Amino acid sequence: MQKHVIITGASRGIGFETAKYLASKNTVVTAIARSESGLNELKSFNNENIFTLQLDITDPQSSETINNHLTQNELFIDGILHNAGLLINKPFMELSDADWESQFRVNLLAPVMLTRNLLERFNKNSHILNIGSMGGYQGSSKFPGLSAYSATKGGLSILTECLAAELGSKNISANCLCLGAVQTEMLEQAFPGFEAPVQANSMAEYIGDFLLTGHKYYNGQILPVTIGNPT
Repeated sequence: MQKHVIITGASRGIGFETAKYLASKNTVVTAIARSESGLNELKSFNNENIFTLQLDITDPQSSETINNHLTQNELFIDGILHNAGLLINKPFMELSDADWESQFRVNLLAPVMLTRNLLERFNKNSHILNIGSMGGYQGSSKFPGLSAYSATKGGLSILTECLAAELGSKNISANCLCLGAVQTEMLEQAFPGFEAPVQANSMAEYIGDFLLTGHKYYNGQILPVTIGNPT
């Protein structure tokens, strides 16, 4: 039986490449993003295994839209990849309240709301996989300009441990992959000229495989995925 996964932030970067990879492996993917053009490109890549939903995951109505999609297409959830992220690179004293709030909404509160509101559609032995950051990994090197981003990703790591503790009775696992620098549009926008040691399509294969099988060996784990000492 085909597995079905949900991927947020799927119109570019790691989310886009992971959706392509999993669809090519005969996994049904619901790809979620705000960008219509990126989603259309995904759909053209594999129309049979990819559903697309253009929406803002910070909108309180987004869960209802996703639930309606799942019901209409008789889909349940074997895995959800909370990949959508927002990075604002500013010194701590220059970060506005709006900068903090927007990053918390995308990086932490949206995964909270989607997980809670979609929980009844999860299959047994399903997997919640959060995409964290080495910036939010305790004990890692921290960098100027990333205090809000790192704090939100640190919160996502702790949320992962809490979900594993609370959802174990439902046979739902949760893990967090704390990524080092990966060459994506978000990284390029935040750090112009910086060249990451890992490409998005390469990381996507690792993440896609881990989403499908990693919970057989891990639960409630915060796992660094890095070479060197990246952001």
